[in-house]
Amino acid sequence: MKSTARASRTDSALDGRGRLFGIFCGLREEMEHPSTPRPWSTSSGGSPGVRRREPLVLLASGLALLVLSGIQPKDRYTWFLEVAPIFVALPVLLLTARRFPLTSLAYRLVFLHALVLMVGGHYTYAEVPLGFWVRDLLGLARNHYDRLGHFVQGFVPAVLAREVLRRKLGLPPGGWLFSLVTCVCLAISATYELFEWLMAVISGSAAMAFLGTQGDVWDTQWDMLWALIGAVTSQLVLARRHDRELASLVGVAR
Repeated sequence: MKSTARASRTDSALDGRGRLFGIFCGLREEMEHPSTPRPWSTSSGGSPGVRRREPLVLLASGLALLVLSGIQPKDRYTWFLEVAPIFVALPVLLLTARRFPLTSLAYRLVFLHALVLMVGGHYTYAEVPLGFWVRDLLGLARNHYDRLGHFVQGFVPAVLAREVLRRKLGLPPGGWLFSLVTCVCLAISATYELFEWLMAVISGSAAMAFLGTQGDVWDTQWDMLWALIGAVTSQLVLARRHDRELASLVGVAR
């Protein structure tokens, strides 16, 4: 009987050690590979299936529209320059989709920005029909579609910059986050203006439609101003919604 009791105590001790070892391994696994909610989490609204499919639907739609925009554009070289940001951003988004999935809001805005670029590339910014319609409706002196493009150039990157700064650096909402996001957007706008200048220097008259100044000597300054307005507007309008999506995506503190 003593032998039986001793064996029972030994088995209990081994079971206890096994459970502790299992718990330890589980904690270690969680620390090394933390689980995070996906952007299609039901807590962010919508069914999991819809959240899972939405980025793929946006990707497929965007690629189809990109092909359509490249069919008989006004100027092939201008089309390529205008949609070049898409060819740069798309591989980055695809390569980081698993390690750093974005919020649904960010993906939708990226799609919107790509659409603006495609339309501008197909017609050239100075000859987009929508811009002519607004010009005639409001009695303006020029086609202002390029102003819309630069507004979006600040509006969309503001959310992307905000997402990276909040998730990677843990910056809370407030003045510092607002200021840094605005500075990033202005830096992007300035870089793009330098890119336009470089293409004009390299290509000469072939890049005139890409520049799209329409005779405005202050076009560069206006472009950067509209990007600034877009960045500020985006943060004022979308910050709360963005924070809610971030909280449901990765549990970022508000």
